[in-house]
Amino acid sequence: MEITAEKRPSAVRRGAAGLAVAVVLATTITATAGSPAVAATPTTVTVAADTAPTLATNTSTTVARVATTSATATVAATAGDTTAAPSAVPYDFGDCPDIPAGVDAARWKCEVLTATGSLTLGSRTVPELAPMTLTHAEGPLPDGGDGQVWGALGSASTPVPGGLLGTGTAGHGPLLPLALRPEYGGRSDFYSTGNSLGLFTLRFRAVSPLLPHGCVIGGDAPVELRLQRAGDSEWESQDPPVIRFDAYDDTFTAPAAVGCGPLGRFVNDRLGLPRATGNAITLSARYTFKTYDRLPAR
Repeated sequence: MEITAEKRPSAVRRGAAGLAVAVVLATTITATAGSPAVAATPTTVTVAADTAPTLATNTSTTVARVATTSATATVAATAGDTTAAPSAVPYDFGDCPDIPAGVDAARWKCEVLTATGSLTLGSRTVPELAPMTLTHAEGPLPDGGDGQVWGALGSASTPVPGGLLGTGTAGHGPLLPLALRPEYGGRSDFYSTGNSLGLFTLRFRAVSPLLPHGCVIGGDAPVELRLQRAGDSEWESQDPPVIRFDAYDDTFTAPAAVGCGPLGRFVNDRLGLPRATGNAITLSARYTFKTYDRLPAR
């Protein structure tokens, strides 16, 4: 995927854009600069799986086929065979997707992964992302190939330090809050090879009182993550199976925000987007799984 960075405006155009923004936001700034801003309330949004299996790759076939080793098998091979107390993290299998007709339910697994971490996108760093939950299914196809079906991504908005306009006077929060909410970008491949954990795409919705709902970073071309495992995986529990691992990607491109209305250029200047280098995500993740013959009947 190639992202072409749009040209920066000249000093004159920036001055005009800044004046326009100042006029639009004058009332908001005046009302909020003298008192602490109210923090944005995170809103959890879950993208439910379709009634029919959804592709987890960029192909048009019914189920993705890949020739690499299963992520679960790779993690199990690198994880120590230790026994620990069951994890206190609750896992919800309600977003497990339907699996293809004709496959062996006892050999197909629904995997539920929870992750937290940090994100540097453009010129802004979010030191502590709100927890994300990813659900997908994988298993062998009748012809012997490997199959995957995407389930859902659940997450909440995470405030961006400094907000949309920067901080106010000493002791006050941002003049106008800004938060980022990750959403599924439409492509994933969770089969891995060695420490390479496959492919996963994300969009980041920019949430602020003056931004339209359609303001999205990666709306035209999603952020494409190719996570690498950092260190060894670790079994935290055998029953239920819970495996912990750390992962990162510091090579992805951060595209510009689109759909932000008249404040689009201001949002991109504020976040330093688009940016080809210097972006990074680090995740601490845990996942569990159940085979489909053990899941409740639908």
